[in-house]
Amino acid sequence: MKEVQFREALREAMQEEMRRDDSVFLMGEEVAEYNGAYKVSQGMLDEFGPKRIIDTPIAELGFAGIGVGAATNGLRPIIEFMTFNFSLVAIDQVINAAAKMNSMSGGQFTCPMVFRGPTGSAGQLGAQHSQNFENWYANTPGLKVVIPSNPADAKGLLKSAIRDNDPVIFMESEQMYGLKGEIPEGEYTIEIGKADVVKEGTDVTIVSFGKIMLQCHQAIQSLEADGISVELIDLRTVRPIDYQTIIDSIKKTNRLVVVEEAWPLASLSSEISYWAQKYAFDYLDAPVTRVTSRDVPLPYASTLVDAYLPSVKRIIEAVKTVSYK
Repeated sequence: MKEVQFREALREAMQEEMRRDDSVFLMGEEVAEYNGAYKVSQGMLDEFGPKRIIDTPIAELGFAGIGVGAATNGLRPIIEFMTFNFSLVAIDQVINAAAKMNSMSGGQFTCPMVFRGPTGSAGQLGAQHSQNFENWYANTPGLKVVIPSNPADAKGLLKSAIRDNDPVIFMESEQMYGLKGEIPEGEYTIEIGKADVVKEGTDVTIVSFGKIMLQCHQAIQSLEADGISVELIDLRTVRPIDYQTIIDSIKKTNRLVVVEEAWPLASLSSEISYWAQKYAFDYLDAPVTRVTSRDVPLPYASTLVDAYLPSVKRIIEAVKTVSYK
């Protein structure tokens, strides 16, 4: 094992896949000459050259469309959005072109490409730069949606995403790029669609994904000091969702708390709650509880940012609510 930053794990994944497959290339704003807005692609222009590490204008719709065209003609583009907030400019190409290409062509065309970049709040960036759209993309047949929470998963899942023949939405967090973690030495991939039981427990199941997993880990330390044994599941992929791992855990703990950063209405936690009551109703000893961001545009003030996001305190309160005995 070796310790790397989250951004370094992503870079290793792209470098290894580009060395393995000449059809893979990276395109986006500032990915080349500037070495990446968050230094994820640092050094890649020097190794692969300007034909495979391509700087673009501020024109997400345009370069997303170029990526779709390239993918349907035998290449494997990685399209980097500086933030997924900007992907809204390109959403027609993502949803009406990439996601539907295979179905509408009767299987004659595949669209093997990755749309990647940061998602969610990164501090005081205001309401237009702090949104979570993973549930939007997960609502779209034809897409896969991946949200890793640590460097090892980031590398293994991104390698799988680049090799996948379907378009993959790969969401990261600006606040995690400097996070360090151990990753395996050598070649490895992680299956898309398989959740990770990060920690086993007996009293309550917490399901989460992405950077909010960090708050879940902190909450668990406090809860276990109070005698509550928590089973923690990292979804890693929100389309497809590994429902079976969640259901199996509920059958053991009899309680479920779902934690996510998105707004509450029509969220992934809503979907998971539905599946829990449909397929594990007889095993639940308390109502499913969820912790989400507040149902407002994200304010700018730092105190309001803290009140808006799922916090360690709110996770602890949710778990204790369902853990009465």
